[in-house]
Amino acid sequence: MASDPVVSQELKSLREELAAARRERSAAAQAPPMQPSISPDGEGDAEKHEWRDQLSELANAVTSFLEEAEKDIAAHPAQSVIGALVVGILIGRLLGRR
Repeated sequence: MASDPVVSQELKSLREELAAARRERSAAAQAPPMQPSISPDGEGDAEKHEWRDQLSELANAVTSFLEEAEKDIAAHPAQSVIGALVVGILIGRLLGRR
């Protein structure tokens, strides 16, 4: 089987990448946390807090949307597949007209 050496080499490279990512993550976890810069007027803190609140609301909205989509897909799998197929065909036709 000629594919065995190829698969073995690919697995080896994936293991090396995973080990490198783990080393980077553990090095980042061991690094001291950065201290936030404090502005003398305090306006930067209010803006940062507002941004965090907005990002948190966005994350919650996206999460709830995905949960609802998952429930709808589970309730109607055939309709979901047909809808995805139609959307895929439309996108393919739109992109193919260049």
